[in-house]
Amino acid sequence: MIVQGNIVDILNKRIFKGEVEVENDKIVAVREANHSVENYILPGFVDAHIHIESSMLVPSEFAKIAVIHGTVGTVSDPHEIANVLGVKGVEFMIENGKKVPLKFNFGAPSCVPATSFESAGAVIDSDDIKKMMENPDIKYLAEMMNYPGVIFQDEEVLKKIAWAKHYNKPVDGHAPGVRGEDLDKYIAAGIYTDHECFTYEEALEKLQKGMKVIVREGSAAKNFEALIDLLPEHYENMMFCSDDKHPDDLLVGHLNQLCERAVAKGMDVFKVLQAACVNPVKHYNLDVGLLNKSDFADFIVVEDLEKFNVLQTYINGELVAENGQSFVKHVDFEVLNNFDTNKKKVEDFEFHSASDKIRVIEALDGELVTNEIEASSLIKDGNLISNTENDVLKMTVVNRYKNAEPSIAFIKNFGLKEGAIASSVGHDSHNIIAVGASDEMICKAVNLLIENKGGVCGVTSSEEKVVPLPVAGIMSDKPAEEIGKAYAELDIMAKNMGSKLRAPYMTLSFMALLVIPSLKLSDKGLFDGNSFQFTSLEIK
Repeated sequence: MIVQGNIVDILNKRIFKGEVEVENDKIVAVREANHSVENYILPGFVDAHIHIESSMLVPSEFAKIAVIHGTVGTVSDPHEIANVLGVKGVEFMIENGKKVPLKFNFGAPSCVPATSFESAGAVIDSDDIKKMMENPDIKYLAEMMNYPGVIFQDEEVLKKIAWAKHYNKPVDGHAPGVRGEDLDKYIAAGIYTDHECFTYEEALEKLQKGMKVIVREGSAAKNFEALIDLLPEHYENMMFCSDDKHPDDLLVGHLNQLCERAVAKGMDVFKVLQAACVNPVKHYNLDVGLLNKSDFADFIVVEDLEKFNVLQTYINGELVAENGQSFVKHVDFEVLNNFDTNKKKVEDFEFHSASDKIRVIEALDGELVTNEIEASSLIKDGNLISNTENDVLKMTVVNRYKNAEPSIAFIKNFGLKEGAIASSVGHDSHNIIAVGASDEMICKAVNLLIENKGGVCGVTSSEEKVVPLPVAGIMSDKPAEEIGKAYAELDIMAKNMGSKLRAPYMTLSFMALLVIPSLKLSDKGLFDGNSFQFTSLEIK
């Protein structure tokens, strides 16, 4: 097979008329050739950090859509399913991913459970990490979210890192806002990447200290604009990632969109493509081709180097997508889950108080970080209730793994004027998380998910919509197009209920993410991510 076009030689920063010759799964020649083809041939895109589970699709269905956008590989942390099903969940992701051409590169989740302050469905300890590191299908130790454990030299945390080093596999970082001496200690432990930077200054310090910064632009957390101006000078040590990509967004685009945006800012296309295509392969030592002789034939054909409209995607020499059509086939798989809690009653969501002031989570659109603010209480019959007029709404996290009393908090900026929304995609332990205008609506939404053993839903007094997620309570068993359309309808419903957030369900899913400051809610209570301890809802 011979593919002709303008060949983009990223590392040598040149473009030439040529052709790529492929035999079986390898490139046997890349040569100059005269022809009239105007398209561009370049290495495929590699997402440097993504939780496939957050697309609500199993890997095989994720692949079906990602290849359309020129993605040939991912660096995938199966942390989400691991928190539900442990090592068995990681094995499911690896085996399902092997059934399709896209090159998934899974890591060993380092923080299961993410903290001791929430209830997860499984535990992965340092002995489990050792066994996983022995597996050639495990490419790295996934994001070390327990940065306090690293900084204060927790023995179990250091053992996990030591096993990764023993097997010569990279250790991924996760250190939002960590600066100065604490950052020095974090790096000294052998952690050299971070995708959690949310300011230019933070990312610059990490780059200057030898870390590789991964620019994240997902469905909820969007750091592209804050960090992209670092790329012209630091492109050799930067990569692109989604982290979390919801299904409706994935249908529209992937890393091709980030390349388009960066080039539109006037940035050197070779530097942009090095971050998007080359650096992840080099850093993680991936078996992904880079358009050289003897490489795997993993490359894409794009219409131009401005819009990056993907015309063809090849993986191991196989044409897997062309002109928006995916040739990745559906595969059958076993549905695994871990969901065992009974339906709730309205009174389970009451919080009796006489306090005038309450501590409130302030959600920030496009950010995982939150603020802690104060608000006046709204009390009815001794029960703290949602204040829709001031947009201070009741929120709950319900343990999905056993029967337990729901935890209660209040949150601002969801904007719901009626009804409730809920999700069992609730990072990191994936308990049920809900926000609503009344206790009745919160209860209705929570019970709808319990009935379905996982999903995302929206309810009002007259309507209910649910997208069931039977695979671990976080992924669908349906095709990407179907789940993407259903999810988009839910998104519209939430906005019709009053939400002004760009991605209300994605934002909701991170409101239980305790390792990201400042204030979050777990199934065990309100949590201060700065002091790393529980705090009170009531302000005395």
